[in-house]
Amino acid sequence: MSRLPAALVWFRRDLRDFDHAALSHALQAHQRVFCCFIFDTDILAHLPSRQDRRVAFIHASLLELDERLRAQGGGLIVRHGRAADEIPRLAQELKVVTVFANQDYEPAAIARDTAVAATLKELGIVFRSFKDQVIFERREVLTQSGKPFGVFTPYKNAWLKQLRTRDLASWPVAGFAAHLAPPPEGTRIPTLEEIGFTKVELRIAPGMRGGEALWEDFASRLNQYHAARDFPAVKGVSYLSTHLRFGTVSIRELARIAHQRGGAGAESWLTELIWREFYQQLLYNHPRVVEHAFKPDFDAVQWEDGPEADARFAAWCEARTGYPLIDAAQRQLVQSGFMHNRLRMISASFLTKDLGIDWRRGERFFAEWLLDFDLASNNGGWQWAASTGCDAQPWFRIFNPVTQSERFDPQGKFIRRYLPELANIPDKFIHAPWKMKPAEQQACAWVPGRDYPEPIVDHAAARAETLLRFKAALP
Repeated sequence: MSRLPAALVWFRRDLRDFDHAALSHALQAHQRVFCCFIFDTDILAHLPSRQDRRVAFIHASLLELDERLRAQGGGLIVRHGRAADEIPRLAQELKVVTVFANQDYEPAAIARDTAVAATLKELGIVFRSFKDQVIFERREVLTQSGKPFGVFTPYKNAWLKQLRTRDLASWPVAGFAAHLAPPPEGTRIPTLEEIGFTKVELRIAPGMRGGEALWEDFASRLNQYHAARDFPAVKGVSYLSTHLRFGTVSIRELARIAHQRGGAGAESWLTELIWREFYQQLLYNHPRVVEHAFKPDFDAVQWEDGPEADARFAAWCEARTGYPLIDAAQRQLVQSGFMHNRLRMISASFLTKDLGIDWRRGERFFAEWLLDFDLASNNGGWQWAASTGCDAQPWFRIFNPVTQSERFDPQGKFIRRYLPELANIPDKFIHAPWKMKPAEQQACAWVPGRDYPEPIVDHAAARAETLLRFKAALP
């Protein structure tokens, strides 16, 4: 088969050298294929800290990707600048005729890719993009009337029905690696410091090796996922969300294995992967959810504002709410860049329905700290908890932070892990230490307000206020 001249593959959310749609298509069609990644200053400029775990994770993953590509005769070209400028510039320098990339569905990414494609077209260079980070994208799964789904369960059923007729085979790379082109002489990956960032501790192994190790560990626990997934003190979840976010694992491989294995655990985990795609298609088809409630009526909700609300928001951010499970969850997030999924729901519910604070403020805080931050999932999760979103928890259903704590951390193991100041509190009171009588406090050598904050809000009173808040917004 005759092949076209050189091509460039632009890596983004797909930092691996296997089962890679864009790379596979490029290698099969072109004689020489260069590979690149851009540290996009349009994105980096908005990060609040120069110690960002996501940048560090990406950087470490790029080093491994470059190593793997070089072992096959290629390598990675890494630039630091505006992707909208750097990709056309690099394409010209390398004299490629086509730029390949895998699709991204966030509004800003779509706008960026549209601009890049237009510039490349002016230069006589083709831009081609492919589905890679999801099983079904955009408008592939629709209702019988041809509209995007707005309720999860029918979407899930339609998704699974299509999966039965779809081949989840991998996109081949290794068999065509002879067409990988080495980077120009002297090319190297810039250090974190050279792109304006400093080193930060990662509590998760980056790159393809890190993803593979986590998957091998989870595969041995997959059958118990449905029973263990809601308990943060238990090793019950996959911990693969960051690797899915940056594409150091293959969604096709994971979905294929879960679907083929079957059983309650695998089916429950596959459902979580489907939720991920539900939120992806929701963001693509309704980009207004980035700033607005999916349910327009709830844009009228009057959230708490002013100095008192700001003080309560700060207490939530800084793990000073006086509710142990909430504060432990917040510390887990800030200390590790990860928060257990059950705790994400409970913490988000507490902020919006106990403190009455706008879900967008909480969403931005999570976006700042989550290593696995994904706009679609973060937005969808927050709007679900706040009852403003698509197929969300009903507005009148409000998590009780104490009963949630008793149910999902019954012995307080997770709480004590992140709140050592509560180490001596008996199990009976670990979920609500303010309920201890003076003699019980004295026996623990514990003073409320000194050793740990008293609750900043009464749940029962807050619940009543939330019901009124949402009723007022209804038409």
